[in-house]
Amino acid sequence: MASYTVPSIPAPTKLGAKQVYLMANGDLRLSANQNCWAAQHEMEQAIEAAVASAGWTVVRAHPYKDDEKHGFIGSQHEGMEVFRALDPDAPLIVAEAVWQYSHHLLHGLMTHRGPILTLANWSGTWPGLVGMLNLNGSLTKAGVAYSTLWADDFADQDFRAKLASWLDGKPLEHPLDHVHPLESVALEDAERELGAALAAELKQQKAIMGVFDEGCMGMFNAIIPDHLLNPTGVYKERLSQSALYFESTQVTDDEASAVRKWMEDAGITFVTGPNHETDLTDEQIKQQCKMYVAAVRIADDFGCDLIGIQYQQGLKDVLPASDLVEGTLNDSNRPPVQSRDGSRVLYEGEPLPHFNEVDECAGLDGLLTYRVHRAMGEPVENTLHDLRWGDWDRSKTVDDYVWVFEISGSVPPSHLIGGWAGATSVRQPAMYFPAGGGTIKGVSHPGEIVWSRIYVEDARLKMDVGRAEVVELPEEETERRWQDTTPQWPIMHAVTYGVSRDQMMARHKSNHIQVAYANSAEAADRALMAKAAMAEALGMEVAICGTRKGGKSWT
Repeated sequence: MASYTVPSIPAPTKLGAKQVYLMANGDLRLSANQNCWAAQHEMEQAIEAAVASAGWTVVRAHPYKDDEKHGFIGSQHEGMEVFRALDPDAPLIVAEAVWQYSHHLLHGLMTHRGPILTLANWSGTWPGLVGMLNLNGSLTKAGVAYSTLWADDFADQDFRAKLASWLDGKPLEHPLDHVHPLESVALEDAERELGAALAAELKQQKAIMGVFDEGCMGMFNAIIPDHLLNPTGVYKERLSQSALYFESTQVTDDEASAVRKWMEDAGITFVTGPNHETDLTDEQIKQQCKMYVAAVRIADDFGCDLIGIQYQQGLKDVLPASDLVEGTLNDSNRPPVQSRDGSRVLYEGEPLPHFNEVDECAGLDGLLTYRVHRAMGEPVENTLHDLRWGDWDRSKTVDDYVWVFEISGSVPPSHLIGGWAGATSVRQPAMYFPAGGGTIKGVSHPGEIVWSRIYVEDARLKMDVGRAEVVELPEEETERRWQDTTPQWPIMHAVTYGVSRDQMMARHKSNHIQVAYANSAEAADRALMAKAAMAEALGMEVAICGTRKGGKSWT
């Protein structure tokens, strides 16, 4: 009879009554974890007090690391080690005051049997709400049950009542009466017909999504499985960022200089300096211009209809930021790029849609937007933003709650007040961008927009879509919002129609939100309807969120 050594799996220590785990997931980059730890620690102390007020005790699921000078989970491997020692049936709070890489702990949350609460601060400077929305979208895609909560002040009685309810075993439910299934909305015949025709065209003609390495910054929610993507008519061309790096080295200095000259002639201002570590240098700009040419040529090589560059891992160590490249690609008005033999201009007169941080959900969304707006004669330029933060307008220029939509890359200059002439390019923060590189910084111009998000839930593609207005705020109020977030990045002041702050947070399944302008409120309504019809015809479950301008219902 054979004899085997059977592995012995140690049983974790059970938590006591009225004890709850608290864990803090972080970045992969040590500099980010160290810089953000103080804010996270302060938030955790406030959460401990709130938990104690309900008669419970926090047990931190992992220790502060003296050698690294922070208490975040900093890798997937570390996250697995943490979960191996946890009571799988205990309640668990994932508390976030910062951006976090969801895959560091997604594995453990997928197998955890106890109740899970994702919890974030409300701050522009410390974007826990952004990190939590990414985690929520990832948990939703993975089919993991969770509750979610956020607060400006963890001493607030309403927050503490909701937290106490969850600790007592009651899953949190937030009102979602702003969400209207598409079947409850009477779409106009013309827009329904157009959307269906565009969907049929895409499924028959097909399109290629160029993906420069998947899985940026742990965004599991940003990856569309092929078996869900392909029925829409879109297929991935999996490209390597190493190829983009090599192709960048093949672009000549003269070609890079021509790109920069075009941009400067169009009006952009590069804010440069001599120090590579702290300034935007001429050499960094040259490398960004080379990357731009390289990206267009590789896209043409593979017949890509859209592309996404990961950058944050890999390229960040060898090339300046891709953000100047990304926003330029998304604009119809951009420097011409010749084929290698000089025989033709590539993608002449049109954008090459780019999805920032390889968010494939944003990429598919952007492609649909481009096709719909092109067919309707509306502006085709579109981009994702981070759903970064929001606040009431302290200047009292508008009475509404105003969101800060903000992203490091992808924003086309045509979205900005003054276009290229209203844009400046400043160095990316060294904490995240050691190789530097410039942004396309500016303020989004007033106008009517359609916002949307494609996401994965219940093993199918879904889309939420709504309407909003971009408002213009005084310079002082804009600067306050920039200083409370990331002043190097382009900013959009958005008022969502019929969707409050808490409704957005309760429903939105991503840190990202897609936006596109239309020429009027009526045109934006029609573009929304055509896009919703196209998504539905492609097999997505669609919901319209909020109202039309002025509070007019969609139903």
